[in-house]
Amino acid sequence: GVIKMVMAMRNGKLPATLNVDEPSPHIDWESGQVRLLTEAEEWPEGQRPRRAAVSSFGISGTNAHLILEEAPKAPGEPDAEASVPVAPVLPVVLSGKSGVALRAQAGR
Repeated sequence: GVIKMVMAMRNGKLPATLNVDEPSPHIDWESGQVRLLTEAEEWPEGQRPRRAAVSSFGISGTNAHLILEEAPKAPGEPDAEASVPVAPVLPVVLSGKSGVALRAQAGR
């Protein structure tokens, strides 16, 4: 899922939703902006970086959720702003057995 979304950002194309025959009846599809992509479509650049969420739910109860954001264009890339320095982007990975332990780890 992570590689799929990184490639979607890189190529500017949203991939089709996989393994779905029909939309869930438990979601009110008419009330908002959420919809299933039945086929790939263009993902145009906007005023803000593209963002995507990837979730993984393990059978053992181990769950992960990741928010990805499009990297700024590097100097020399088309449409890159020369006046904006590109700082290195590094993940901050935390782990804890409970919410309390995770917050304590973040505090350290």
